[in-house]
Amino acid sequence: MKARLAILLIVILIQSTAALARPANVSPLAGTWAVDVSRLPMPPEARPKSVTITFADASDGKWTTQVDIVDGGGEKIHAVSTAALDGTPVPITGSPEADIAAVRMPTPDVLVMALGRGGVPASTRIYAVAEDGKTMVETATYYGENGRPIMRTNYFTRVR
Repeated sequence: MKARLAILLIVILIQSTAALARPANVSPLAGTWAVDVSRLPMPPEARPKSVTITFADASDGKWTTQVDIVDGGGEKIHAVSTAALDGTPVPITGSPEADIAAVRMPTPDVLVMALGRGGVPASTRIYAVAEDGKTMVETATYYGENGRPIMRTNYFTRVR
């Protein structure tokens, strides 16, 4: 009986480790995430060398997103935005893809981001963290040149 109780306590401790690693009011999205570039839906020669996204609570109901890309040729791109989680549009600096963003966090483990460039929609990104807090999936939606919707999935691993 004591052995079963000890095993049960160990299982509970292991399952709660991720929750104890961060304060209860901090989203599991907070941290730095690296994309698995080998799984990007593009030819290997067109893939970036690395892509990381850092999400951080900026206090007062705001969220900071930083994207760092090293492209295939070694050029570095650093984009940043800080937005209220109420969907109010804010500028993005440094991004070749978007100059404005609006974000909402419907649940602590999901972030929805609408991006625009030059006054027109660019893409919508949905970030969802797995239950273990170690991986994240990004679903990106946008429209192709033919006007048809395209959905792409990117896979991330927590760096910190």
